[in-house]
Amino acid sequence: MTERTPTAIDLVAEEWVDTLCELDPDARIWLSREGDVTGFADLSPAGAEASRAAVVATLAQLRAATPVDEIDRVTKLDLERELELSLELNDAKWELRDLNNIASPAQGLRDIFDLMPTDTHDNWEAIAHKLANLPEALRGYRESLTLGISQGIVPARRQVVEVITQAKRNAGAEGFFVDFATNTAPADLPDSLKKLLHTASEAARNAYLEFAGFLENELSPAASARDGVGRDLYQLHSRSFVGATIDLDDTYEWGIAELRRMVDEQESIAKRLSGGGGVAEAVAALDADPNRKIHGTDALQAWMQKLSDNAVRELGKTHFDIAEPMRKLECMIAPTKDGGIYYTGPSDDFARPGRMWWSVPEGVTEFDTWRETTNVYHEGVPGHHLQIAQATYNSAELNTWRRTLAGTSGHAEGWALYAERLMDELGYLADDGDRFGMLDGQRMRAARVVLDIGVHLGKPRPDGNGTWDADYAFQFMRDNVLMEDEFVRFEVNRYLGWPGQAPSYKVGQRIFEDLRAESARREGSAFSLKAWHKRVLDIGGVGLDTLKTAVLD
Repeated sequence: MTERTPTAIDLVAEEWVDTLCELDPDARIWLSREGDVTGFADLSPAGAEASRAAVVATLAQLRAATPVDEIDRVTKLDLERELELSLELNDAKWELRDLNNIASPAQGLRDIFDLMPTDTHDNWEAIAHKLANLPEALRGYRESLTLGISQGIVPARRQVVEVITQAKRNAGAEGFFVDFATNTAPADLPDSLKKLLHTASEAARNAYLEFAGFLENELSPAASARDGVGRDLYQLHSRSFVGATIDLDDTYEWGIAELRRMVDEQESIAKRLSGGGGVAEAVAALDADPNRKIHGTDALQAWMQKLSDNAVRELGKTHFDIAEPMRKLECMIAPTKDGGIYYTGPSDDFARPGRMWWSVPEGVTEFDTWRETTNVYHEGVPGHHLQIAQATYNSAELNTWRRTLAGTSGHAEGWALYAERLMDELGYLADDGDRFGMLDGQRMRAARVVLDIGVHLGKPRPDGNGTWDADYAFQFMRDNVLMEDEFVRFEVNRYLGWPGQAPSYKVGQRIFEDLRAESARREGSAFSLKAWHKRVLDIGGVGLDTLKTAVLD
C-alpha cells in the first residue's frame, strides 16, 4: 500500500495524540508508547482547566486546516465532533460527579496497573514509582468531587455505596496493592526495589482507605437519591458513546419493539428445541445435549480456532475483502480467569496477529457450543477482527489518532452485533441452538436500550405501571437475561451509573443496518454487499454520524 504524505490535518491529529499522552500518561500504556508512564492525569479542577485549554487550542488548529482529500475530511469531521463534545461535557461539569461502579477514575487509577508490562526489573521500577504517585492522583480526584459537593453537582448515592465497597477492598490487607507487591512481583528483584515497591504499595493502599472514608463521610451524605441523570446530560453521554445524535424517544419505542421481536423469535425456537416448552426448558434441553458440549480448555481452543478459520476462509471468498496479513486470527485461552471473552488487535506490522481470548473461570471445564458460536463471530470474523485489523492494515492512509483512538462503542460493538446478525442472514446460525444463543445476547442488548433510556429519562414503564425506577430496572433485567442475580445487580448498577453506554451496542447495530439499507436503496442493482463492507471498514473507527456522512456522501 502506498504511503500517504501526512497533511496538515494529519499533523493536528498526531499532535493531539501526543497531547493526550502528556495530559494522561496512562495513554502511553494503552498505546504501548515509549515515555514516562509513572504519573497520572491531573484529576483536580486545575487539571480539568488544563485539559480544556488543550482541547480549545487543538480545535482552533483543526478548524483552520483545510482538507485535501476524503481521508482528511473524515478526520476533521470526527475529531472536531469529539473535541466539541468534550467541551460540552466540561460545561456540564461532569468531572465534578464522575463516579460509578465500573468506569470512573475510582476504578481507572487501579485498573491501569493490569496493563503495565511486568517482564523486567525496569518495568517493576516504573510500577513502584507509579504506585507512589497514586495518592496524589486520588487527592486531585477528591478535590473535584469536593467542589461538586459545594455546587450541588454530585453522583447518585447508589454509585457512591458501590465504590466505597470497591475502595475498601483495594485497601484491605489482602487487597490488590498488597497482593500485587507481595505475590505478583518476582522474587529476584533487588532489595532496594523490593523496599520501594512495598513502601509505594502501602501508600497506594492507604490512599484508597482514606478515599473510602471521604466517600463514606462526605460524599455519600451529599449524594443524590436519584439514579437518572436527566435528558440533557443523557443526550451528551449518548452522543459520546454512539458518536451520533439519536432521537431518544424514538429509540426508546424502537427498543421496546425490538425487545418484543427478540422475545418472539427466541420463544418460537424454544418450542422447537423443547417440544413445546419455553425458554427455560429450551436452555435445559440444550445444556443436556452431549453433542453441544466441549470438555477441557484444549478442546475449547481447538473448536474456536476451527470455527474462526472456516469463517475467514469462506467469508474471504464471498462477502469481505480480507487482505492476507489479516487472515491469521489466533484463538487463545487467556492467562486470567475472570470469565471474559475479548479481542486484541494485531501489531502494526502484523508480526503479532489479531487474537481472540477466552478467560476461563477457575474450575470451569465444560462449555456449551450453543452459547458461544455467535461470540466467535462477534469477536473474530466478521466482527471485531475485521474492524480493527482493517484499520491497522490501512496504516499507510490513516494517522495514529484514526487507527488507535477514534471511534466509539457504538461503532465497535454496533459492528460486532451487525456481524452476528449477518452470520445469521448468511446461514451460519441455521442450527436452532446456535441461533437461540445469538438471540439470547441480542435480547439482552435490546433490554438494555429500554432500561437505560427509561431510568435516566424517567420514561413510562412498558408494563404501564408508573415510571421507571431502580427496583423495576432490576426486575426487568431479571426477566430478560439468563444470568444469576448477582450478575444482574452488577449490570443494572452499571447502567444506572454509566448513562448511555449500554444502549450504544444495539443502537450502533441499528445504525449499521439502516446505513446498509439506505446504501442499497440509493445504488439499486449496482449495490454490492462485499464492496459496501470494504467501504465501511476502510474508514476505520469513527463516530456513527461521521460514518453516515462518509458512506452516503
